[in-house]
Amino acid sequence: MVRRSLKHWPLAIVLVLLLVIVVPPLALSLFRHQQASDADPGRGAATVAHDVFGDSFTKVTYLEQNWRPQDSLWFYTTTQGSNLLPYDFFMALEQPGSTPLAAAPPFRANEHMNSLRYLPQRATASNPDALPVGFVKDRYLNKNYVGLTCAACHTAQINYRGLGMRIDGGPGGADMVGFLTSLTTAMQAVRDDAAVRERFVKAVLARGEYASADDIVKDVGVYTQRLVSYNIINHSATNYGYARLDAFGRIYNRTLQHLLNRSQLEAVLRNIFTPEQVAEALAGIGNTLSSAQRDQVIARVARTPRDIAWLRRELFIKADAPVSYPFLWDVPQHDVVQWNGIGNNAGLGPLGRNAGEVIGVFGTLDWHEADTYSLSSLLAGQGFKQRTIRFDSSVNVENLRLIESRLASLQSPQWPRSVFGAASIDAARVLRGERLFNNHCASCHASIDRSSPERRIVAYMSKVEEVGTDPTMADNSVKYLGYSGILRNQYVGAGVGSILLDKKAPIAALLTKATTSVLETRDPDKSFVQRWAEWLRNMAKAFFGNEIKASNKQGNYTIDTTIAPYASLRAYKGRALNGIWATAPYLHNGSVPTLYDLLLPAQCPADDKQAECRPAKFQVGSREFDPVKVGMRSEGYDGFTFDTRLPGNSNAGHEYGMVAVMKGDKTVPPLTREDRLDLLDYLKAQ
Repeated sequence: MVRRSLKHWPLAIVLVLLLVIVVPPLALSLFRHQQASDADPGRGAATVAHDVFGDSFTKVTYLEQNWRPQDSLWFYTTTQGSNLLPYDFFMALEQPGSTPLAAAPPFRANEHMNSLRYLPQRATASNPDALPVGFVKDRYLNKNYVGLTCAACHTAQINYRGLGMRIDGGPGGADMVGFLTSLTTAMQAVRDDAAVRERFVKAVLARGEYASADDIVKDVGVYTQRLVSYNIINHSATNYGYARLDAFGRIYNRTLQHLLNRSQLEAVLRNIFTPEQVAEALAGIGNTLSSAQRDQVIARVARTPRDIAWLRRELFIKADAPVSYPFLWDVPQHDVVQWNGIGNNAGLGPLGRNAGEVIGVFGTLDWHEADTYSLSSLLAGQGFKQRTIRFDSSVNVENLRLIESRLASLQSPQWPRSVFGAASIDAARVLRGERLFNNHCASCHASIDRSSPERRIVAYMSKVEEVGTDPTMADNSVKYLGYSGILRNQYVGAGVGSILLDKKAPIAALLTKATTSVLETRDPDKSFVQRWAEWLRNMAKAFFGNEIKASNKQGNYTIDTTIAPYASLRAYKGRALNGIWATAPYLHNGSVPTLYDLLLPAQCPADDKQAECRPAKFQVGSREFDPVKVGMRSEGYDGFTFDTRLPGNSNAGHEYGMVAVMKGDKTVPPLTREDRLDLLDYLKAQ
């Protein structure tokens, strides 16, 4: 814990208490003023004239989810500390395809961002530059950045006959890899093409953030190199496409990148470079690498994509397990979260989970060694000063707590009969479907009252061997180790006891320790009194305001042991299915396009030419909704081809109801086609 001189403590305590008492009401007043100014019934939603996949929507509406317009707009524009690119760079950047004589349209243009499946917005009070949903200006250490909020990946839209329906907390349809690839190409054009660079520098200077062209050109080099390195480090042989991302793989890799220390990096570099080259690469680098020093090392040793690919193999893990963006309603009411239950939702668990997410979406991580004042060190006879690691970062813990609190009121969307027609759900089928659900589904997917403030979601964990779905994501979370770097010889708690972090350690342990350390660090962007006041308030409110208590996981999964402390992560979560109709594609890896397909077997019997089974290939990217099969349009257009035969893309498993099973002394027969339609109508009604 960081401490100042003891003689300042009485005054500091008084100031902290004063700030805790005075600041929250003032902040609440300002917040309410912002809410009032953002009471736009359309919530800023914009349409586009041309869509890359031929989708058409001329109007946007919102389904009832217990959020007011100001709640949605606050969620879209509340920064969490993501610093992807200097803000003026993003505003001035042209799309790839610019030439020396002709500028391409702005990168941030609605049509371009919509083609990547980010949702276009009009200007609002909290979004004056009309950034897409989930893009926001973040300020950190007196510099403005463009960053991502939770809403970028967790806001959905489905279209039906010209009407776009926005769904807050729904799984986003974005192609984040395509976005980053396009962004990198555009930045490379600025770096390498004199005419493009001249236009860019002129536009950035006109915005007033930068004082000189030289500073702009220098930062163009830095951020372009970061993007190139990031893309190569996280390259996957299996393309993600739309609506998927290996978020954990990328969070792990950013964590590993920033945990590196000089000694471990030097040992790795010696495997390929000469001693002279290693010395040159690490010249002027201390034991702990700052962000600027990390950029210097990358620039010195990664002169070609092949060099970066080699570093990826040596230092990082494969980010090759893309999964669908989870939907967020009822998340604060869960006992455990994430597809494999890695996130315990009790205590400070939600803050740790969200801090990890910010690490993954380009939070600034200024982890470094520093001298701090420590009373415990003084009492131990080691002096008042102590050399320690400071986990300074742009992670906005205050806003992470507020976002989690706001999500507690979000409810799942209900099937809009007014849009799809009164006959789109048959009451008799719903009754028959409920009986089928209780026989085949209820043991893993409990029913809840979507609007009850007392609702709780107990996740049912099914080990990979039982559920039979693609194991890649679960396997990666258990099998990979990473260099512990600056965390070496520290302890991290696991369910079965503490783990001492060796030279290499489980990535789950490293991420847990890193996020915990970030939460324990006061905000470096605030004054001494303010950072302590906010930290104390946030920790107290997050911990004591969380009604979820630590509990054992439910289900059939491998128990953690001292030998295998993360064995339980080789499982997938079943949760309540309210609102499931609005969350296509299905299974954790998005390998099944519609709910109807999910009720079919993965493979058709070879001798049955009339049998139905899940599609082996289908198209992804369209937002046009199919209310009969319940999912997005998956054929008839040139979208991203999802091939279930590729690694990580298997559509096998979760084939409950496909064969007869015994329940007690009764045989439960397999589902017929009519049964599937009954069950489908029941799921629509949830």
